[in-house]
Amino acid sequence: MTIDLSQFHAIFLEESFEGLQVMESSLLNMIEGETDVDIINNIFRAAHSIKGGSATFGFSNVAALTHVLETLLDEFRSDKRIVTKDLISLLLESVDCVRDMLSAIQDGGKYNESSAIEVQNKLQQVLTGEILSINNPDEAEEIESDVQGWRILFSPYPSMLQNGNDPFRIIREIQSLGSVKIEVDLEKLPILAELDPEDCYLSWEILLHAAVSKDEINEVFEWVIDDCDLKIEPIGSDVVIQDTDNEIIEEMLSTAANARDDVVKGDQESESLSRLSPEVKHKRTTNSGSIRVGIDKVDEMINMVSELVITQSMLGQLGEDFTMVDIEKLKEGLCQLERNTRELQESVMRIRMLPISFVFNRFPRMIRDLSNELGKQVELRLSGEQTEVDKTVMEKIGDPLIHLVRNSLDHGLEKPDIRVANGKPEIGILHLNAYHKGGSIIIEISDDGAGLDRDKIRNKAIQNGLIADDDILTDEKIYDLIFQAGFSTADQVSDVSGRGVGMDVVRKNIRELGGSIVIKSTPGEGSKITIHLPLTLAIMDGQLVRVGDEIYIIPLVSIIESLQIKPEKVKSITGKMELYKLREEYLNITRLYQLFTLTPDSEDINDGLLVVVEGDGAKVGLYVDELLGQQQVVIKSLETNYKHINGVSGATILGDGTVAMILDVPGLIAISKDRAENTVERVA
Repeated sequence: MTIDLSQFHAIFLEESFEGLQVMESSLLNMIEGETDVDIINNIFRAAHSIKGGSATFGFSNVAALTHVLETLLDEFRSDKRIVTKDLISLLLESVDCVRDMLSAIQDGGKYNESSAIEVQNKLQQVLTGEILSINNPDEAEEIESDVQGWRILFSPYPSMLQNGNDPFRIIREIQSLGSVKIEVDLEKLPILAELDPEDCYLSWEILLHAAVSKDEINEVFEWVIDDCDLKIEPIGSDVVIQDTDNEIIEEMLSTAANARDDVVKGDQESESLSRLSPEVKHKRTTNSGSIRVGIDKVDEMINMVSELVITQSMLGQLGEDFTMVDIEKLKEGLCQLERNTRELQESVMRIRMLPISFVFNRFPRMIRDLSNELGKQVELRLSGEQTEVDKTVMEKIGDPLIHLVRNSLDHGLEKPDIRVANGKPEIGILHLNAYHKGGSIIIEISDDGAGLDRDKIRNKAIQNGLIADDDILTDEKIYDLIFQAGFSTADQVSDVSGRGVGMDVVRKNIRELGGSIVIKSTPGEGSKITIHLPLTLAIMDGQLVRVGDEIYIIPLVSIIESLQIKPEKVKSITGKMELYKLREEYLNITRLYQLFTLTPDSEDINDGLLVVVEGDGAKVGLYVDELLGQQQVVIKSLETNYKHINGVSGATILGDGTVAMILDVPGLIAISKDRAENTVERVA
């Protein structure tokens, strides 16, 4: 039967992207002038796997590029070429190009063909000695100037298929080396009734136009050299090679395979070999997204399911002849069911958890390129790479982190001469750290650079009309100004930063994830940006509160404490703004019934409760009528099903079927700040 190889595309692409990551990381660890065999072997194996898979699935352009890349790596491995900074940059450029091509395959789009051709030509020029000559010229294989390509006569023995070898894959591999013209010899093909599907009857003449050596061609046939007659001879400039259309080649291979399958099925009326369709249709699969899961997590989930089945069986038997005598057993069974369900839920959620190294791994390359562009020396330190976070959170935090790292590198870290003049080492430190704290993941981006210039930020904010000249602001509020839309302190616009586009989007994206971001900075010593994110966007622990007839849910990770209000600690400003003195600080009081236009049990501040919450580095007290229980809730997007509501991040369905809103704590704090500022303005 015919195997639809497209079903394996997603797995191939996933493994290829992982291989490219290995290649990139290994290349960044290469040192100019040194040949680390282990590193080169890692890169070579990844390139070889991508090349082989690309050839198998018919992605000939990818296979062609990776073949040339593999050839260059083999010269490193055999000490024919030394490692240079320029070559490392070229190999990294090649990795980017292959990634672009594979991404186009994955998305069903088009890649930058001219860029791919340019990269491949650069690699070919290196191999042919036109630039960066090899270390041992005497060992280089000479390519005669009058040799334009090769004529390959490939005649497999009938038993080749029985040994597990497929001539079609070999032809695809040859096609990846350059332009080809292929003619198939059908002379030995018997009539259909006498055809043995396990024998090979075809042979091929292949004209290859490519600047490759004979050894490279022999390498393609290495595994079948004892199963075929093979002749390889050079051709000169008098031979014109017209590339055989890829679609024709694919159709020839597909037709031959279909004919073989027809014989296996006993279809004596097959006309597969005698008829070729005028058009060839190609089918691509769309990547639906996947994650790799450790077997330990799968085993844990299976164990939980087993426990759940046992509990269900026990409750089923109990219900057959239930009497009031069995009420205690029923309660015990329901408690066990609740426990098993919760553990199963946690096991399922852990399947979605991935180490944040998937995000962190993109930064070494970015730091290398940007530091070279900016003329800075930077050491990137990574810690907490194995800290796990939900796959959805990880996908959405990648772009904000990139922007924050670029800003830190551009604005924070100084150039070597400036650092030396300030008594610092030439090499700046940029540190990415991740860890769990409570029910959140904390990501820190810190540097030992110049820190934020408080006066410069303030003056720019006054110039932009964001604050008044006589406004008195704390350092925290000054630093918070950089998150305003269009704000920038860069003296010159560059490709790295300075257009004032990004930091406001960064905070917006982090808030959409239910997170917060805080900046701390010390002039001359550096800055630290701390991001708080939920571990997952699907389920959260929440505190249920009642306001009038409505029930709201406050994320448990945002709650500092809940307390009975003491009248003597409440201060009022012009009757419009209320503050509560909690130990040594004053908190804004936000009455939720006013915000959501509800009728509370009582408007007397003494009759309610205060829930102190924190977000974006600030605190506020939420006035509610009653505290209810705590429970895990499934988060439903409000924007997807309705529209965005200020102060609300989502909704959930409670056990009785009613809908409860989940409060957006950072959003509520922002509303509270706006009201406080407006009140102060009116008083002034």
